Amino acid sequence: MAAGSTAVWAAHHGCCGGRVGPQAAAGRRRGALLPPAPTRRAGGGGGASSSVARRRRPPRASLAAAAPVRTASEEAVYEVVLRQAALVEGGAAARGAASRRRRGSRWAEEEGSASGDGEGLLGWGLLGDAYDRCGEVCAEYAKTFYLGTQLMTAERRKAVWAIYVWCRRTDELVDGPNASYITPAALDRWEKRLEDLFEGRPYDMYDAALSDTVSKFPVDIQPFKDMIEGMRLDLWKSRYKTFDELYLYCYYVAGTVGLMTVPVMGIAPDSKASTESVYNAALALGIANQLTNILRDVGEDARRGRIYLPMDELARAGLTEEDIIRGKVTDKWRRFMKGQIQRARLFFDEAEKGVAHLDSASRWPVLASLWLYRQILDAIEANDYNNFTKRAYVGKAKKLLSLPVAYARAAVAS
Repeated sequence: MAAGSTAVWAAHHGCCGGRVGPQAAAGRRRGALLPPAPTRRAGGGGGASSSVARRRRPPRASLAAAAPVRTASEEAVYEVVLRQAALVEGGAAARGAASRRRRGSRWAEEEGSASGDGEGLLGWGLLGDAYDRCGEVCAEYAKTFYLGTQLMTAERRKAVWAIYVWCRRTDELVDGPNASYITPAALDRWEKRLEDLFEGRPYDMYDAALSDTVSKFPVDIQPFKDMIEGMRLDLWKSRYKTFDELYLYCYYVAGTVGLMTVPVMGIAPDSKASTESVYNAALALGIANQLTNILRDVGEDARRGRIYLPMDELARAGLTEEDIIRGKVTDKWRRFMKGQIQRARLFFDEAEKGVAHLDSASRWPVLASLWLYRQILDAIEANDYNNFTKRAYVGKAKKLLSLPVAYARAAVAS
């Protein structure tokens, strides 16, 4: 959450019947550039057990004097933003260290030996095949975004594909056909596998593509670990006491994607924005996307025994868990949903400010994805806020109309 960003602060604190003002927020202590890697159900957010939530609070001197007071979850996420921004600003050194790790990798040694060219990872035909496979997955499950990646340089395009595939595979662990067999120990093994591929020891072709990507770009491992933390929460958490809990979960499963991809997509050379502010916009997009998923899937999730809405805000609106399970659209529900949608839109607005500061070749896929996802909120309204039995979606005609408009806007962004 951007330091000093009053729009995002208002989105977090002031839309849905809670107290308004930094002092009020302090009294109740408690931003994706890729298309959302498959739709997350929400499932977790208590930060007390999280490694992120335990991190050191950033120095107050680093914040703008007029910055709103952040909550505990916001502080924890902001620490990760600062870390990734610093890594990008020192990108040359980071890439050199990653390259040295790669030269010692098991995968590189085996393939270099097999090919006889002595160039290791970069010399493989198999690495090209791995990236191609990642591209095929992206084309199948994120068609619009895949189309937009064709405007990127080949190196960036392949790297974005590799990150998308890792996110999708991670999501499938707890939301795919084998989800009922996944245990905390399985996620621990997946995290160890992540650490290995960051050290140049991939397990398979998809891992090899990501391992090569993180050796070329200043990508921090923490957002990847935090996404796995979100999967852990999905195994047990099905209720959210406050929006702050929900915010942290949204960061884990969606905001992290923006932090993963900005180093690949690049910041425009002529941008006067700080690296930190660009990452905050990417974080806001992830939060907006996940909130939209949640609002779209209320009925479907309730039938699975899950309610991913802030329970305190439901209570203030005069609504109960039984009202959600019953699934009847009432005036109280409409008023509640208007506030939830308003908050999601404010996050989208904050995210859109950052698109102009991306590298010019990366703007279109991000802006198109943002616009299309934001239209799901319009569809919920068009359904008279019936997200119990009607699924809100953007039709093909609207998608096709949005793409050239997004392209034109991206082309003139400054």
